[in-house]
Order: sequence, then structure tokens, then C-alpha cells
Amino acid sequence: MQYKSVMNPDTVIQGDHWRIGVITDSLLRLEWSDSATFEDFPTQTIANRDFGVTPQFTVERTPDGITVETPSFRLCYDGHRFSQEGLSVYVKGMPDVKTNTWHYSDSPDGNLRGTARTLDWANGEIPLDTGVLSRDGWAVLDDSAGFTLGNGPTTGDGIPLPTPREHEEIDIYLFCHGHRYTDAMRDFYQLTGQVPLLPRYALGNWWSRFHRYTDDEYLSLVDRFADEHIPFTVAVLDMDWHIVDPDPKYGSGWTGYTWNTDLFPDPQRFLASLHDHGYRVTLNVHPRDGIRAFEDAYPAMASAMGIDPASQTPIEFDPTDPHFLDAYLTMHRELERQGVDFWWIDWQQGSLTRQPGLDPLWSLNHIHYLDSQHDGRWPIAFSRYAGPGSHRYPIGFSGDTIVTWQSLAFQPYFTATASNIGYCWWSHDIGGHMFGYRDEDLEARWYQLGTFSPINRLHSTVSTFSSKEPWNYHGQARTAATQALRLRHALLPYLYTMNWRTHLYGEPLVQPMYWRYSESDTAYAVPDQFSFGTELIVSPIVEPNDGECQRGRATVWMPQGLWFDFFDGRHYRASGKLGRTIEVWRALERMPVFAKAGAIIPMQSWTNNSIDNPAAMHVLVFPGADNSFTMYEDNGVYADVQDGINSPGLCRTQFTWTGSGSTPSFTISPASGNTSSVPESRQWTLTFRGIRETTVHVEHVSADGTKVPIPAEISYDRDTLSLIVRIPAIDTGHTVTVSFPEGANPADNPLVKDAHKVLHDARMPYLTKEQAFSAIAESGVNAIAQFGTMEHTSSSDPQDCSDSHMPDGVRRALAEVLLRD
Repeated sequence: MQYKSVMNPDTVIQGDHWRIGVITDSLLRLEWSDSATFEDFPTQTIANRDFGVTPQFTVERTPDGITVETPSFRLCYDGHRFSQEGLSVYVKGMPDVKTNTWHYSDSPDGNLRGTARTLDWANGEIPLDTGVLSRDGWAVLDDSAGFTLGNGPTTGDGIPLPTPREHEEIDIYLFCHGHRYTDAMRDFYQLTGQVPLLPRYALGNWWSRFHRYTDDEYLSLVDRFADEHIPFTVAVLDMDWHIVDPDPKYGSGWTGYTWNTDLFPDPQRFLASLHDHGYRVTLNVHPRDGIRAFEDAYPAMASAMGIDPASQTPIEFDPTDPHFLDAYLTMHRELERQGVDFWWIDWQQGSLTRQPGLDPLWSLNHIHYLDSQHDGRWPIAFSRYAGPGSHRYPIGFSGDTIVTWQSLAFQPYFTATASNIGYCWWSHDIGGHMFGYRDEDLEARWYQLGTFSPINRLHSTVSTFSSKEPWNYHGQARTAATQALRLRHALLPYLYTMNWRTHLYGEPLVQPMYWRYSESDTAYAVPDQFSFGTELIVSPIVEPNDGECQRGRATVWMPQGLWFDFFDGRHYRASGKLGRTIEVWRALERMPVFAKAGAIIPMQSWTNNSIDNPAAMHVLVFPGADNSFTMYEDNGVYADVQDGINSPGLCRTQFTWTGSGSTPSFTISPASGNTSSVPESRQWTLTFRGIRETTVHVEHVSADGTKVPIPAEISYDRDTLSLIVRIPAIDTGHTVTVSFPEGANPADNPLVKDAHKVLHDARMPYLTKEQAFSAIAESGVNAIAQFGTMEHTSSSDPQDCSDSHMPDGVRRALAEVLLRD
């Protein structure tokens, strides 16, 4: 880790017991020290205090104190110990003058929240900690209790261990960015450290189950997934990989580091088999009980700790002891040499260590992550959240939730809001972990959320009834679950590009809608909806289907512009600055995902479990606006991706879409950078979704500028309004251009066809279906006004079969279809 923890002296104003740092024109550091000693070392949370720039600010000293002013704020301070009366900051440019001034120790009423340590045992909503974004325009990050790094002990490999501050002080950071949320988060990441780049495999599907597998059973499951064409990239082994039932004299078997050879006779062979199937492997560990005499690693660890192995004295877990940590990490490395790729740190045993105030969870995350990059390995850890700054140690494990609709309903909000404290790589127990009930619709909707989550990890507790294999469900639920897993894997090129974007620019994959639309009240009123990268918005369905309509619903806010259903290409027009709020209805096999006009989503064709940069690409393109998209790929070598945009392993491919002009065209530019990272040639399937059927011309331009027509295969899918262009393998150093001489206009929404589908599926009287469909066929949108007349009172005559009933859900689903445009 690189630190610039000493503030630029040109940005510091100081008195005897106070120090003010103007880190940027919107970010302040405020310190008070009774001992007149201030902290310049990095801490558990803070990595950098010198951003390499000197912001513009003025300082005015008066007999009453000091005023510091920048274009973003005005600070007034009386020079005494911090108090509400004596220290305040006014944030400029805010509409509400009642809340835009911070006084020391003010409560964060307008704070947009952050995240929480865990969802263990959660059945729905839980309280969240604060984040660094606020509708008030200011937010506080208190680092007064943060341990320092770099001025204390280290492990043998130089990992700095946390040290208590030598002197107590008030040490807070005030974010005064107003509603410039993206700017605030960029300052946060520069202050606390950038989000590391994840390995590509982490963005695929993860299989996890708390179950006492044998190696043969696990490998048979892997073969079944392959037969079903269900891709996975990570195999998670819960705690039963190790001995869990030692002699009672040793205590609980919750902690363990010795393979259970009754279940896994040859661990190295088993791990190699998983690797051969395209999986990376993580093992669950509960470190609390240390290392006891029944462990294979005990003799070596005891000797390293100066304990006589014959004594069988337990080696206590102590993350404050460098000698213990060296032996502890050596033990893990021995297991890694067998084929373990990374560790699932399942710490849930409190927050106490021998060092008062030091959280063992934070220590484990810090130590494991930094150690995981030994021998050139790509660093990764998998653990619970341990407070601000935890984004430096991805990936997050959100804990054991209850299997209910309430749990599902909370997760979209919980995931998006975590970005407000920079924690952007949450991994949930998709499908829920324990208790609850069987509801196949619930599981299907949860799988769909998983596809559009930061990390997609299926998990379940010990039970013969709750395992998450898609073939455990029936009909539509099974189909929906399988399709969701396949789509997640297909999205790897898009996801990995967003991974690079997060790393380089501090833009999380999942963001609340108000990040981009901070001045729209409606953006704050759709907590379940979020941006998914640069091109998509997602609003998961988190409640049961309407029984009569047989569809689930979600409320979607569409910002001003043209939006397209990701799956079927129907377009929605949001006119006016306020955009448009609409209720959308989807059958079980679909969820509400919308692409902006001009969206470009690079995907990959079927590749089993492969995480290689694909030789067969599928790019989804939507009409209605111009756009460009740069796809990021690399050579998979960690040493070659650490220099940001200048990393020697990085390769970029740009897509350019001039979709709104009179002569639209889509261009695939030659790969640039480390072109050896990608295949020499690629097949391309370009799907222009939501577009009218039209003619296209396809050609490629070689490196010497020669233009050659390409014999592409062209077809049109009327169900998804998609023009599909299949291009044979083309050199990745060449340019490919698809032009539309007759234009590339959005297709008309098939109103009557889609209304018929809604009515066909509905559980309602056939007579009413006929009445409704006839009204729609004749009157189009105006048919909505007639729906109210289709509700009749039942006749007392048992021979009268003319009952009519228009269910409310069906009426509302039809309204969506009729009012899209």
C-alpha cells in the first residue's frame, strides 16, 4: 500500500492545540489536541492527506477567531476547544439554508447512510451506519479512535500492524461537497485508498453451500452444472472441509485447518480437479480458537511460537502478535500451495483483542488481504465489513440472512447505499441462508437480483431442503434461475470493464440513483432502484407476483430521455426534467432492467466456466443516441495491472455508436495497449435491440486502411425487436464498421401483441379478456378509460355465465404496455 499521509504544509492552518487542513476545496481535516501533538501517520481508515494539489482558499484572522473560505465552504472557528458554538462550516450552493451549516457534533439528520457490519440473522431492514454523502451537503468521518499504521510492528513480510495513537485527539474529516456526490466519493477514495482491482473470476457465479460434501459428491455436482450449461467460476467450501469433530478435550471444531481426509482423501488432487473445471477455490475459516494440538500444522506452529509441541498447549489466536501472525500466515500459505486460491474469513466472534479498541475483524481483513498477494498472486479476501476503509480489502461477505421476501426486499437498498461509504463489492447469500420458507418465486427473484449484484454467490445452510441448485425448482422458477446464472457469466466483459472503472475512477458498479441525479427528489424515492454501471438501471422485483396478473411489479423512475427494456427492446419515453415514474410488471422469467438510449453492453458468448478474454463476443447496442464505450481487458497478471491506466497488461477496445444521425454506424476500433492480452481474432455478434428492421452494410478496415466487405449473417428477431449481425472471426487489430444507410430508428412498440400476452397469462374471466382485448385493438391507449366498465356484479341466475372481472393488477400491467411511449 502506498501512503502520502502528511498533509501538504501549504494547506495547513495551525494554532497551539488545533490544526485545520484544507485537503481540497471541499474536504477539511479538523484536529484538536490537548497535548498539542497531531497525527501524521496513516491510520486504519486514512491513507492519504496530500492529494498533490493546493486548493484555493483564504484565511482571515480576527480577535474572535479565524475564517477559512474556499469556493465550496466557509469555516468559522473561535480558536478554542471544539464546540457547537465555536466551530461551524457553511456549505455553499445548497438550496436549504436551515441544514447547510454544520456545527461541531451536529447529528447527521440528512445523511444518506452507508452500510453495516453484517446481515447475520437479519429478516429485513437493519440500521445502517453513516456514509459520507448527505442531502444537507455535509458529512463527517470521525477518525479520532483510528489506530495508526507504519509506526509500529510489522509481520515478517512487512505488513504494518495497527498501533494505538500516542496522544488522544479529535481528528475528523468534513466533506463539504453539497450534492456533488461523485466528487465527494472520489475525494473519499483518494483519502482512504482506491478500490483494488478484482480478479476476473470473482465477477462470475459462485457456488456455496453449508453441506458435508465428499470430494466425489462435489465433483459430480460440478459435472452436473456443466451438463446443464450453468457456468460457475468460484467454488466455496464451507467449514466441513476441515475436521469439525475433534476429541472433546480440544474444544469446539468450529475452528480448523486440517483437511478431513474421510471426505477429501487427496485434497491436492481434488483442488486440481476444480481448477481443471475452471473454478477458483476459497475455504471457510473461523480463526477464533487458534491452533490446537490435533491440527496438522500444530507442531510447526508450536515450534515457531516457542512452545514444546509435546505439551499440546493451544496456540491462542492473537492478531496483535507479529510472531503469531507470521506462523499463522505460513500455515495458510502451505494450504495455498495445495491449490487454495483465497480465504473466506468467517469472523463472527465479537470485537475484542488484547489491544483495547482494536477490532479483530479489521485486523484479519488487513492481514489476509495484504498477504494474499505473495508470490505474484492476485490479492483477494472474503470477509465481513469492518468500518470505513474496508473497501481496500474486498470482497465483502454480508452474512447469514433469513430466507424471506423481507430479506430480499432490503438487499437492493443495502447494496446500493453501501457505495456511500465506498464499500462496493458486497457478496450476499443469494437465495437467503437459513430458516424462512420454500417459495420458488422468491428464489427466482433473488437469483435475478444476484445477476445484477456486485458479486453473485449462491449459498444455503445445512438442510436437505434449501440447496440452491436450479434443478431443485420447477417450471418457470428453474428456467428463471438458470437464465440468471447464464446471463451473469455472459456479462463478464461488461462487469470487468466496470471493475476497472471502479478501480481507476472511484465509480462503483452499483450506485443509488441520486448519485447521478442529486437534485431530483424522485431519485431519493426509489430505494430499490440503482445504476448498474454506465449503461443500465435496475429495479428488482422484491415482492410476490400478483396472483391474478401472474406478474411481479416494481416502481421505476426513468430520468429524462429514452429507455429500453434490456431483454425485449420495448422503449419508454421520459419527457420533461422530472423524468417519469412508472409501475412495471414482469413475469417470473424477467426482471426490470433498462438500457439508456445508445447503450453499449459488451458480453461474451457461451464459454462454459472460462474467464479468458473471449474469442466470441456479443455486443448489445440500443438506438436513440450517440455513445462510446471502452472495454477493458488485461493479461490476468497482477504485477502487470498495478499502474492504473498505464498498466502494461491492459488492453482497450473502443466501440463507437453514432446512432442518432442520418447515417448511423457502429464501429469496433482496433484493440490497443497490450494486444497480446486478447485473442488475435474475434467473432462478433452485434445485437441492435429495440431497432426497426432495416438494411446494414458491414466492412472491416485493415491496418493499411483497406476496406473489405464482410459476409455477415443478418437476421431480425421480432420478439425482442433485435437486428442481429453475426460477423466471422476478424483480426482484433482491424476496424469493423456496421452502417445503416436507411437509418437506425427505434422500433414501434408492439402494443396489441404485448397487451394480448398480459391478458393471455392473467387469471380472470375469458369474457373480460375478450372485452379488454377488443377495446385495445380498436382504441389503443384510449382503452384504459374503458377498463372500469368491465366490472359487473354477478347475476343471481345460476345459468348466467356473463360475470366480468377486471383485476386491478391486470389493469395496471396493461396500463404499462399502453403508456410506454
